[in-house]
Amino acid sequence: MEFDEHKAIDFIKERLKETRGGNYDDDQILNVIDIIWDFYEENGLLEIDFDEDLDEDDILDDLITYVKRMLAKDRGSDIHPNDITAIITAEIEYENSLEEI
Repeated sequence: MEFDEHKAIDFIKERLKETRGGNYDDDQILNVIDIIWDFYEENGLLEIDFDEDLDEDDILDDLITYVKRMLAKDRGSDIHPNDITAIITAEIEYENSLEEI
């Protein structure tokens, strides 16, 4: 199945509805998704010959750091730093759900 931004946003918001993260609008969530995919692109993780043996925990730590840094630069972002990890984790869960289909 193909990645769908609207479905990803809905998936993330569903995962976060019990927390403060459920208060973010679609544009705020989409901004985080865009930053995640920028990270993937900058680090060659979208390449066909990408080394899938990389440690996912190391990538996740780097991804969280990257997203926090980018959001800190974005003066228009209202996403609380404590919610970033939950949003990223939910986005990755959405990506993984696509592989299961």
